[in-house]
Amino acid sequence: MSLGDDTGQTRTRLPEGGGDPYGGPRRGARSSSRSLVTVVGVVVVLIAAIAFANRGGDDSAAEEGGSADSPKAAATAPSGKKPVDAKTAGIPSGFAHDRQGAESAAANYAVALGSAEMFDKERRREIVTTVYAPDAAAARQADLDKAYSNAEFLANIGLDKSGKAPTGQTFVSRVVPVGTKVTASNATDASVEVWYTSLFGLSGEGSTNPVTESWYTTTYQLKWIDNDWKIVDFQQKDGPVPVGRDQKASTADDMTKAVEEYGGFTYAR
Repeated sequence: MSLGDDTGQTRTRLPEGGGDPYGGPRRGARSSSRSLVTVVGVVVVLIAAIAFANRGGDDSAAEEGGSADSPKAAATAPSGKKPVDAKTAGIPSGFAHDRQGAESAAANYAVALGSAEMFDKERRREIVTTVYAPDAAAARQADLDKAYSNAEFLANIGLDKSGKAPTGQTFVSRVVPVGTKVTASNATDASVEVWYTSLFGLSGEGSTNPVTESWYTTTYQLKWIDNDWKIVDFQQKDGPVPVGRDQKASTADDMTKAVEEYGGFTYAR
């Protein structure tokens, strides 16, 4: 997510080949043998996942030693703890004062900072003041407003000067966390890496910026302030990026319908 270095917004990348996925030519289907290999691969992954889910839990606590609050081999596996049930400005809040709470906070904050709502001035200020520590929010707000209101940038991604999509098109900016990892922590501070995939672009007939997928890892520096975790700084890097499957891009109607009908998750374990 990058508008410069601070904004937390995803960079766009058009697909290779020059065709418009929303109305242009598509790649032809691969051979039946390639399709068979893909199907077999998916089945093998499902079988492995089922086997893992049904595996006994006798040795899980013994892996990696340390306190009960330390990450085990599957650091982002469900813990059985109830997720947070409070929200501030529509964003989950009130995370636990432990490593798991820091992971959940970082993942939820990544979702909020990577959302299309960041392109709305008033909503952006609500998000920033909610997820950042007060001093950090005050320091970043002006730069964020400047970046998100840059006319050239908005035009390049197909939005008007108010950050709105053209009539008949839907602006998509959504972060989907894949995993989290605490790299350092103490009673007041935590460093959490969030690996995620990001969807960004315009869905709709005639879009010149179709929705594309990117992968990033962002490291959030969190501080325990007023009984919750807050961001004080972050760094982002590309990847890890998986190899893409041989799947056809969805139609404009299918993409728009999916974005409108499928809501995001609360990333608390």
